[in-house]
Amino acid sequence: MAAVDRLDDEDYPAYSMGRAAEILGVTPAFLRALGAAKLIEPLRSEGGHRRFSRYQLRLAQRARELVDEGTALEAACRIIVLEDQLAEALRINAQLKRKMTD
Repeated sequence: MAAVDRLDDEDYPAYSMGRAAEILGVTPAFLRALGAAKLIEPLRSEGGHRRFSRYQLRLAQRARELVDEGTALEAACRIIVLEDQLAEALRINAQLKRKMTD
C-alpha cells in the first residue's frame, strides 16, 4: 500500500498506544480497557505493540465522551456498537433507495 493511500485509509493502524492516548487525552489503561471490552481490537506490530487506526480512535473518543458523562464503560461500548450498526443500516438503506430511483 502506498504511503498516500495509508493517509486516506481509516483502518490503517498508524497510531501507537502512547500517541493514541495522547491524542485522546486518556491513559493507555483506558485504551486497554476498550480492547478488553471488545470495542476496539488494535492490530499488533511485529514487536507486539498495539497500533490504532483513525476509525478506532473515533470509537475510543466516543467511549470517552460517554464515560465522562457517567456511563459505565461496558454500557458505553454497547451503545457505540449499536450506534455503529445503526449508521451502517442507514447507509445501506439510502444506497438501496438510490438504486430503486435510478
